[in-house]
Amino acid sequence: MNLRQLRYVVATADHGTMTSAAAALYVAQPALSRAVRELERELGVELFARSGRGVVLTPVGEQVVHHARIALAAVEAIEALAVTRPDGRGAELRVATTAALEAELTGRLLPRFARDQPAVRVRVVRCGGREALTSVVRTGRAEVALTDLPVPSDLAVHPLEHRELVLVSPPGLKVREPLAPAALDGMRLVLPARGGPHRAGLDALLARIGVTPVPAVETDDQDSWLEQVRQGAGSLLWYRGRLEDTQGLVVRSFTPPLSRTIGLVHAHRRLPPVVRDFLAFAKEDARERRGEGRVREHL
Repeated sequence: MNLRQLRYVVATADHGTMTSAAAALYVAQPALSRAVRELERELGVELFARSGRGVVLTPVGEQVVHHARIALAAVEAIEALAVTRPDGRGAELRVATTAALEAELTGRLLPRFARDQPAVRVRVVRCGGREALTSVVRTGRAEVALTDLPVPSDLAVHPLEHRELVLVSPPGLKVREPLAPAALDGMRLVLPARGGPHRAGLDALLARIGVTPVPAVETDDQDSWLEQVRQGAGSLLWYRGRLEDTQGLVVRSFTPPLSRTIGLVHAHRRLPPVVRDFLAFAKEDARERRGEGRVREHL
């Protein structure tokens, strides 16, 4: 038994799938699965049972994870006694987020930061919602969080990206202009697959404005979304800056605008150097992305 195996087991319990746990820990999923199986063989017990597309702890698995958390917390407390060197060795960065935004971290931001700061150990703390996320930040279980804004005023806020939602439709779609959000009620839409992080964010927005569109196509294959619109399956509700080739289609804004602002938040306390470095890195990354978006708009 080793600490790596214990970390993998705890991460799998927290994320519900080995794939998500591996992404949060920046390891290959087969390596994580192999380590968990090795621990099960060593202990002679089954820690996880299959449940739908994920896994759940067995009764003995719950006991193992309970003791593993205690052991890992003790190790982290010991590691925290070490003085962080100027080059960042020994530092740890814990970033909280929700399932809807986890891909933002694991897909681009954290891998790039990890390449720039290879000595820093990065951990993702996944939260069930914004209320849980703000609690994690307030109590110090994560130094910083990526979330939708606004958040309660007792947290420090660093906006990163303002995203406008637009409607992409075939030329023949007849709708009133200017386009009101209420027009989405009953409209046929090409939507992300149910259960995925992209769909959760859109469903929350649609519920907030009180509309119920008709799912025409439901898929996470983003490369096919615009083609589905071209074929007349339905319209697409998506972020303006994330659309590639809309030639031959009609892109409409909403009045009032439908938008989403994403940012980093943290408690009002003195930040460790690694957190300040991450904030600066994230802001620079956001500026680069805005620049890339402006270039695409002029092509």
